[in-house]
Formats: sequence, structure tokens, C-alpha cells
Amino acid sequence: MGVSRRRLLVSDFIMSFMWVWSSVLIKMFVHTMLGYGAHDLKGEILKHSISVINMFFFAFLAKATKGGAYNPLTILSGAISGDLSNFLFTVGARIPAQVFGSITGVRLIIAAFPNIGRGPRLTIDIHRGALIEGCLTFAIVTISLGLSRRSRASTLMKTWISSLSKLTLHILGSDLTGGCMNPASVMGWAYARGDHITKEHIQVYWLAPIQATLLAVWTFNLLVSPPKDEKEKMKEKKSE
Repeated sequence: MGVSRRRLLVSDFIMSFMWVWSSVLIKMFVHTMLGYGAHDLKGEILKHSISVINMFFFAFLAKATKGGAYNPLTILSGAISGDLSNFLFTVGARIPAQVFGSITGVRLIIAAFPNIGRGPRLTIDIHRGALIEGCLTFAIVTISLGLSRRSRASTLMKTWISSLSKLTLHILGSDLTGGCMNPASVMGWAYARGDHITKEHIQVYWLAPIQATLLAVWTFNLLVSPPKDEKEKMKEKKSE
């Protein structure tokens, strides 16, 4: 394994660890330190504003680490269209690193703050939960793929659109499935509760998002033609 790949694994672990902590710290800052209620409008606006800033920070970390990520779906959507070795590395090493990072982060959160809660929970039946989580994932993966093809757009604008999209989709699904769209993060909380191998967790928070990611990548590649530079590279490979 090369140095760059080992660096990616370390980055994935640390960023996943930081992501589960960041969400908890934001809630504690708004509700505990500032004293806003759970359904206070000002508190919700402040919390969502900080969440957007937090996503900008993690976008910066992804760029600084040259590809580090905290969400398995982010790297899976890219690995599907890549070569076999990259796909195997993503599935066999990077995603497990993200899961271990999330589990470690959640365990330390619960040790430090025993009354903090136990993460997202499914409040509807499994089939509807899987459908909702799948639809949310399909939407955000499609948006991310579309932004990646917009080479003329600035990084700031891409991050802004991506952050608002994630926040909007999260709000839409928060009362039903948690609106996570991040199997690693959910796995951390499920492992802490001891229900990480239940049918509910596997079907709603793993199978549905992965299937939605595959469908989104396939649909996007079917409907959207690749950029001119990619077409030229493909022609060069064929000529060789």
C-alpha cells in the first residue's frame, strides 16, 4: 500500500471521528450553552447556520488531505466509475476506516457526555424508512455528481450549493429516519446502542443508501454526457 493510500485511510478515520463530534458539539452549543429549546426558531436557525459553516470546514479538510472523506457514499460514488483496484481499496479499506472512526468518536462522546442521547432512530416502518433514506441519498449523490461536472463553477459556490442541499435534505428526513445519508455515522451510534446488526439498521442505513448511490451514478452517466476532456482521454485510450 502506497504512502498516499495510507494517508487517505488516516484522513478518513480522523475526519469521520471529527464529524460525529462536530454534530454533537453544535447541538450542545446551541441548546446547552445558549439555552435555546429543541423547537425554538432562533435556535434552529443558528444551529443550521453553524452546520453550514461546519460543512465548509470539512470541505476544506477534504481538499487539504487530498481526498479525505467522512461519508462512505461520497467515495463510493467515485469508486464505482473508477478502476477495479480503486473500487476494492474503497470498499475494503476506506469505508471500514470511516466506520471505525465514527465508532471511536461516538464511544468517546458517550464516555464524556453520558446523557447526550443515542443518535438517529427510525420512527417509521422499515420499508418506508428505506425508501426515504434511499430517495435522500439519490438526491444528494446526483447533486454532487452534477457539481463535479461543473468545472467552471468556483469551489466556494460548489460547496455552498452542496452544503445547503445536504442541510435541506437532512431537515426533510430528520423526523423520520434522521436524514443522515451517512452509513458510517449511523453505524457509530448503532454500535453504541448494540443494534448495528439488526435488519432495520442494515436495510435502512446501509442497503438503501448504497443502492440509491449505484442508481444515481448509473442514471447520471446515462443522462449526462462526460466533459470534452474526458471524452478525449477515452479516445486516446482506445487509439492506444
